[in-house]
Amino acid sequence: MNQNQNQNKQNQNQNQHRNRLATVALTALAPVSWGSTYFVTTQFLPADRPLFTGMMRALPAGLALLAVTRRLPRGDWWWKAAVLGALNIGAFFPLLFLSAYRLPGGMAAVIGSVGPLWVAGLAALFLGEKPTLRTLLTGIAAALGVSLVVLKAAGSFDAIGVIAALGSSASMSAGTVFTKRWGRPEGAGPLILTGWQLTAGGLLIAPVAFFVEGAPPALDGSNVAGYVYLALVNTAVAYWLWFRGIGRMTATSVTFLGPLSPLTAAVIGWAALGQALAPAQLLGMALAFGATLAGQVAVAPKAPVVAGGDGAAATAQSFSSSEDSALKSSMDVTGAAVRR
Repeated sequence: MNQNQNQNKQNQNQNQHRNRLATVALTALAPVSWGSTYFVTTQFLPADRPLFTGMMRALPAGLALLAVTRRLPRGDWWWKAAVLGALNIGAFFPLLFLSAYRLPGGMAAVIGSVGPLWVAGLAALFLGEKPTLRTLLTGIAAALGVSLVVLKAAGSFDAIGVIAALGSSASMSAGTVFTKRWGRPEGAGPLILTGWQLTAGGLLIAPVAFFVEGAPPALDGSNVAGYVYLALVNTAVAYWLWFRGIGRMTATSVTFLGPLSPLTAAVIGWAALGQALAPAQLLGMALAFGATLAGQVAVAPKAPVVAGGDGAAATAQSFSSSEDSALKSSMDVTGAAVRR
């Protein structure tokens, strides 16, 4: 009997381990997809329309998901969805693009790469996920690795750009933490929550885009193909995977996947655009990737119990659970990704 019990426990542990690996792998596809934004933006989209591009990424994808899921928020989820949409999309996109315009190449990405440290602090405050020294050191290593990959020649310091970069990173970090804290309403899966947030965020960006950039540009076939990719793959699917991962992992573990975005952009730039990778960049890639892996085991295994919030106690699980519970590190990695 004891032998059978031990075997059953061993099989259960193996299944949980496989589930953890599958969850991490699927969630990692989101920042990998976001790393392709630079290539798509420069090769397929009209130049110098970052806010219009942000709106086209979020709003069509959100409306499409609403049409598929056929469910609107109810009760306090109207304002919760609006807050999450503003943090993860509506405020994040404009601040991200503003920082990329005003800061020299790569600096916005470096400032944004402190996302894991933002999340570690916010998760300690709102989720009870107390950061360890290992977590903090891993976050610093990730930021250093990203800086080696993307930081170009120094340029003039711009206070507004720095504030915008910090704000974009803090916005999505807060969105990640509150997505984890509030969980999801009963019967609403991550696809439904993704549709709500993308729609709310896109509606917030739309008036800003039209006020700042004017009427939409004329689009050719290449532009349409680029926007379709961004809306469906790069946004709808990617954010669904991201929010799904937030429900199954700790907030800190999820955000440590963020450095995969600049790493992917660097690899695509080398493979598709002929951009050379210097030894320092290769070292940075290794350091950032190592920090990403270390970030998956740098979180305390016990699940915190969160007081308050709709479904918070049920959804604020540790990374070790296989059950359910959203960049600067997430998208464009250099100023050129937006400027071109």
